[in-house]
Amino acid sequence: MSANGARHAGHVGDGAADGALSPAQRYQAFRARQSYARSVAAQFADTLEFQLDDFQRQAIDELEAGRNVLVAAPTGAGKTIVADFAIFLAQHRNVKAFYTTPIKALSNQKYHDLCAIYGADRVGLLTGDMSVNSEADIVVMTTEVLRNMIYENSTTLEALEYVVLDEVHYLADRSRGQVWEEVIVHLPRRVKIVGLSATVSNVEDFSQWIESVRGETSLVISEHRPVPLERHVITQEDERTEPVLWDLYRADGSEELNPALARELSRLDRIGERRAGSRDEDGRRRHGGRGSRGAHGAGRGGHDRDDARASQRHYPKRWAVIDELDFLDLLPGIYFIFSRMGCDKAVEQCLDAGLRLTTDEEARRIRLIVDEMMEGQISREDAKALGFSRFRFALEMGFAPHHAGMIALFRQIVETLFEQGLVKVVFATETLALGINMPARSVIVEKLEKFNGEGHVPLTPGEFTQLTGRAGRRGIDVIGHAVIVDHRGFQPQMAASLSSKRVYPLHSSFSPTFNMAVNLLNSSDYQTARETLDHSFAQWEANESAEELVSRIDSMQGTLEDYERAFACDRGDFAEFMRLRMELSDLERHDRKRVQHMPYPSEGERRHAIRQVDERIAAVRKREQAHPCRSCPDLQAHLRWGNRWAKTRRELDRLQDRYDSRTGSVARHFERICEILRILGYIEGDDPRDYSVTRKGQLLRHLYGEQDIVLAECLARGLFDDLDPEQLVAVVSGFVFESRRGGTGEPRHYPGGMRGRIRSTVAAVSTVHESINALCEDWGLDDLQPLDYGACDIMFDWSSGKSLAVVLDDTDMTGGDFVRSCKRVADALGQIASIGVYLEHPEVAERAHQAALTIDRGVVAYSGIEE
Repeated sequence: MSANGARHAGHVGDGAADGALSPAQRYQAFRARQSYARSVAAQFADTLEFQLDDFQRQAIDELEAGRNVLVAAPTGAGKTIVADFAIFLAQHRNVKAFYTTPIKALSNQKYHDLCAIYGADRVGLLTGDMSVNSEADIVVMTTEVLRNMIYENSTTLEALEYVVLDEVHYLADRSRGQVWEEVIVHLPRRVKIVGLSATVSNVEDFSQWIESVRGETSLVISEHRPVPLERHVITQEDERTEPVLWDLYRADGSEELNPALARELSRLDRIGERRAGSRDEDGRRRHGGRGSRGAHGAGRGGHDRDDARASQRHYPKRWAVIDELDFLDLLPGIYFIFSRMGCDKAVEQCLDAGLRLTTDEEARRIRLIVDEMMEGQISREDAKALGFSRFRFALEMGFAPHHAGMIALFRQIVETLFEQGLVKVVFATETLALGINMPARSVIVEKLEKFNGEGHVPLTPGEFTQLTGRAGRRGIDVIGHAVIVDHRGFQPQMAASLSSKRVYPLHSSFSPTFNMAVNLLNSSDYQTARETLDHSFAQWEANESAEELVSRIDSMQGTLEDYERAFACDRGDFAEFMRLRMELSDLERHDRKRVQHMPYPSEGERRHAIRQVDERIAAVRKREQAHPCRSCPDLQAHLRWGNRWAKTRRELDRLQDRYDSRTGSVARHFERICEILRILGYIEGDDPRDYSVTRKGQLLRHLYGEQDIVLAECLARGLFDDLDPEQLVAVVSGFVFESRRGGTGEPRHYPGGMRGRIRSTVAAVSTVHESINALCEDWGLDDLQPLDYGACDIMFDWSSGKSLAVVLDDTDMTGGDFVRSCKRVADALGQIASIGVYLEHPEVAERAHQAALTIDRGVVAYSGIEE
């Protein structure tokens, strides 16, 4: 594996430098320059309007030399240049290249970028709901699409030579990360991969794993930001004073915190305490003095006063922060707020404060661009339901929200206007930090904590680095600015601790699934499938952690051998004698006690179980007493060593169990999945070596999703046979919908009522889900995700042709969530539509196709791609 080091010979040696070299060295440098001038890398460099950085040059050369490349660099450093070269190289060699991304928005953006370079006729796009020019030599796709192509043995892969895995550190994502591992493991070995990663702390381990799976891999690391970053904190004494921007550190490049900032925060604390104290005194006068709270308030009085003082501390308002940054010429900026509602409220607060960041000419241009992008995309009625007028007005004032609750068209409008410098501030959730090309002069972080679905947790160094990586536009800004807004509980040390370069370790989220198992067994035998899973990064990590136990196991085995020499007995095998004593002890101390306290249907069964244990105890005791070592005259001396041996033996067995549980853990998970698949009839064969995929298994092979096995079982049992397209939409929604936090998994009402066909089908589906869940529990697998019918009625209404305004009326579902949910349902229906050949009633597949068409209309049909 190549490490990041000196630049290659092709990039060094000019006339001045050659003067210091010997004639032989000058000739060698001359030949190196000639060689580089003939390279594809040199041709690519000539197409660029800027000089390549050292790490980009190294990565490009390694790729041209035929190696896989993993590039780890900060956000905004220019990693995508290496990916662009992979596409250029593929075109030069007349082979195919795929560019994969974790999210559709990134795929769309990269598709447009590549079309601008190579022409729309040479570039394709494949996402869950979009297929454009799929047989092109350059295809942009979501990573799941490539995984599915691999399992389907698509002929499109035959000429494939290069695959870019953008944001490859997404491999750690709990819900989708394993797809990246599946791709890396299963791609044909000839295909070279280009992985673009954040600077994770264990990137060397990750690179070694890729090399173990795919052959020679070069790791290229750059921890240099092309635009230096300054970190600040913004405070405000009260609403009557202007906010003040403070440097976090004493000086540029210093790691010493700014003492003036610390003094200011202490001063603001004292002001807050005085303000709280004044209000406490007013309260005591109004309510009769100190004792008026009585016993109920006495226990928490100290905490109440602390909280009151903290609440009296003034923190900067969002609009005031923007106004100050505008005055300091630090815009455009991205203001990260970890709440969709918070982003929308921030826009309203700026409007209510009368803030305007645009000129009349800019506002006019914004309206023209927005109206042009909206033209013919969605109906006026849908636009009204989505609050378009207010959205456009905010854009004209220079600010906008950006989050997953917005429809894709609105987000693309924001991105376009921000990139053109017309929108000055975007209030965004952290999803914007994932790869979307929206650099800014400043990044503002409202708080150093976020809600993770269960509680408020601190930002990790990785998350903070990902957010602030957007600060500083290369070629425009000399310095980027990361601004932390003063907030409750803020300490400068917290901000400093988030500024490490190697931001977080990358850990595998890989786990075999039912769909994965049947796909592996469809293309290989059982043993080969197990060996394939042993190549996963998850197993690599497990093996690495298991290796830590090896030295302890070896040491204990040596200790046992010493003890065995010490208690060597000429009457017999003393170790065997000690094992009998250990077994007897376990039976008497543990097994008998466990049996005595277990619940039994009757007293008679309880007595029978105890009698069985007692019989085993008697048999082992008889063997122990008859053992020849029992009569040894040195028995007591031997037992002193034997008891130590027994204690070490037990500890060694525990360590060995831990070691065994880690080595081969992924393959053992696969074994359990196969047992459930065999029980349910998806594979057949009495011996694992003879496993084969059944017709029912072929059905499962084409269903991807967290509920793959449940959906397959429902289809195989014919639970959907009598549903019309609209009813099918409602029922299938439960397999893919995810309620926002606080959801119950139940709709406001079931279309057709509680005795209707939809509700009765949902009840049957739930029974299937419960039965498979019980099997998972029996075989030691995690529980299945619960079904969620929270959008059942909404999906039914949309499928039935109702307007967006009617469908979303009296719901808390945003336009973006609605569209995303519809597309997931349509994707699941598309999968069902493709498996008619494996269904007993193929007409269900046709109805699924019709059902998908009923969803794909209006705002849902918008793709952002002109076909």
